[in-house]
Amino acid sequence: MTSDDVPIGRRVARWRVRRSMTQQMLADRLRRSKSWVDKIERGARTLDRYSVIQELAHVLRVDPEVLLGQPRSTPAGPPDGVDDIRAALARYDTPQAPPQTDELRRQVGYAWLSYQHAHYGQLVRVVPGLLDAAQGARSAEVLVQAYRITSSLLVKLGESDLAWLAADRAMSAAGDDPVLAATTAISVGQALRAQDRNRLALAALLPAANRVLPPSSHYGDQEVCVTFGDQTAPKSLDHQGQGNRRVRGERREWAVGGTLLLQAALAAAGCGEHRRADELTDRAAGVAARLRGYDDTHRTSFGPVAVELARVLVAAQRGDADEALQRHSTVVRREGWRRLPAEYRGAYLVDVARAYLQVGDLRGAARALGDADSLAPAEVRCRPLARTVIADVARTQPAPAGVARLATVVGLTR
Repeated sequence: MTSDDVPIGRRVARWRVRRSMTQQMLADRLRRSKSWVDKIERGARTLDRYSVIQELAHVLRVDPEVLLGQPRSTPAGPPDGVDDIRAALARYDTPQAPPQTDELRRQVGYAWLSYQHAHYGQLVRVVPGLLDAAQGARSAEVLVQAYRITSSLLVKLGESDLAWLAADRAMSAAGDDPVLAATTAISVGQALRAQDRNRLALAALLPAANRVLPPSSHYGDQEVCVTFGDQTAPKSLDHQGQGNRRVRGERREWAVGGTLLLQAALAAAGCGEHRRADELTDRAAGVAARLRGYDDTHRTSFGPVAVELARVLVAAQRGDADEALQRHSTVVRREGWRRLPAEYRGAYLVDVARAYLQVGDLRGAARALGDADSLAPAEVRCRPLARTVIADVARTQPAPAGVARLATVVGLTR
């Protein structure tokens, strides 16, 4: 029996099992009954609405065309190599190697650069060896970084369960180091959000942010008392050099805390807690306003522009299309926008395209997808989430020309 001959209900059942879901779990995520899922899988109920197929595909983290059994005209999609990453994560007997921390740090830096340039196909080939080397070296810092890179990449490739596993390994490796644990919480939150487990993500992100940020920042921005830019806090420092190092360290930690607040805001928006999302974004804005010229060793890309991008997504999530569109058109003209990594900008534009689609702005969605493809092609052509948005826009009549071209490039049929 060919793929086209397999009933769609059987495909749903196969992917449900592959995602380790029971019928009840799938029903809960779809907000339907277990009986409905059972009838779909047995073929007793017909799946004749594309919107329902899209909803199923989103929960099962596959393209709608996979459930429909439609062949792809090109080999576009997530790059091969996820099984190699899974195998590397499954190895527990990695022999301890002589410490080569400097070389490993260079490899980690190269991997982060590949990620930030959205070279996911290249990174997939690098990660298994990097994990083996990091596990053998037994360096907490390097191991946390390797697991974080792995988790971030797997989120991009639609493997959120495996991404959460890598993030959880990073948290174990972080041990009692508060800064490493905070950076790892970013990865945990991103993996949980990718699974649509926004409440769990919020529960992980917000306490982590509160631990890394000064207590005064928990209740407002006016009481924050730290040296940033030209502002001088009343601190007693024994040596100027020591004081400068302390300030640089605080800036890095605050960037981590600000990123945690933004991720928490997006999780709150995903839960429908829009007022809380706005409050968390405002807190992050207060942190960003006091950061100037910090060394972004934790790869957060946090700053005022990142806060504004989050405001766009939060506004779109609550259905305020006018505010989202206005903020988006303003923030992408700022100089700081062009300084963000290609991955960051591409991922944001894919999210904006999805948000615009939710409010019925097909032209805005098409424009955002085209811009994302220009900045970071892999964000559009490799990510299952982006391919789903392309399919949604391409099915409109008439489909925007740019999206019709993308649909052809990635092998989707209209």
